[in-house]
Amino acid sequence: QVQLVESGGGLVQAGGSLRLSCRVSGILFAYQVMGWYRQAPGRQRELVARITGGSSTNYADSVQGRFTISRDNSKSTIFLQMNSLKPEDTAVYYCNANDIRYRSNNYWGQGIQVTVSS
Repeated sequence: QVQLVESGGGLVQAGGSLRLSCRVSGILFAYQVMGWYRQAPGRQRELVARITGGSSTNYADSVQGRFTISRDNSKSTIFLQMNSLKPEDTAVYYCNANDIRYRSNNYWGQGIQVTVSS
């Protein structure tokens, strides 16, 4: 059974920081391109950051320089360090795994709320 379990969300003031974690089980973590997506009310889900098995990364322009994605292959876990948070970062954040061998194998976590107050 594939599981992606997010943690670390919550309420923070603008300018503050949060660190999200996503622990993966049931799939071969090293073959997964991992990503964080977010969805704000009334908006489409969007990519925040992505990291390959070799730790190459890419970011949405809106978070470049403020957010950092990383992975610990020994713990099958990815992280999203979010600094200088803004109210517009408020959303439900989702962890995603996509198998580089079989692109149709795409998995999602249940989502975690991040709320940034002004």
